[in-house]
Amino acid sequence: MKEIVQLTISLQHSNPLIWRTILVKKETTFFELHQVIQIAMGWKNYHLFEFNLDGYRVGIIDENDQPGCRLVFDAIKTRLADIVSFEADSFLYNYDFGDGWLHEITIEQVIEKEEHIIYPTCVDGQLNCPPEDCGGLNGYYNMLPILQDKEHPEYKETKIWVGKKYNPESFNKSKINKRFGQMRKYISG
Repeated sequence: MKEIVQLTISLQHSNPLIWRTILVKKETTFFELHQVIQIAMGWKNYHLFEFNLDGYRVGIIDENDQPGCRLVFDAIKTRLADIVSFEADSFLYNYDFGDGWLHEITIEQVIEKEEHIIYPTCVDGQLNCPPEDCGGLNGYYNMLPILQDKEHPEYKETKIWVGKKYNPESFNKSKINKRFGQMRKYISG
């Protein structure tokens, strides 16, 4: 039975495109998928998120909201299998409503589960994700030339802020999968 979904997550409007291809179970909740995306893309999970699937919104339900004031499905309870068609479908993931990191998630295929693979797993990707709170893609692309010019007046401050090891060209599938291994307690086996 086909129960594994191959998803490609692309950071919209990034150029060149920043993306990851991951494998998750159909039974993954949207909250779990959020956690998977955070690790796969390199985000730090500091901000709110929401998925949008053809008008269906999936996110965290605020207990203080009046009933029916927001048409949002609960990400903790809603599974991919509840909403997604799994046939060449795509949907959006918005992370950090201030910086507006909008991702397109494309369902590439649904495949058989392999016993030797632990899910979720990252199978491919390209480039490092922008650092949190850098001002969206415009802020990120304004920051890149500073990081490449050691003589720039803001180089030292920017390098300290993003971290000495930050490399925009870097993509490390093994590191992502190792981090997935550390989050398995949040995702049912």
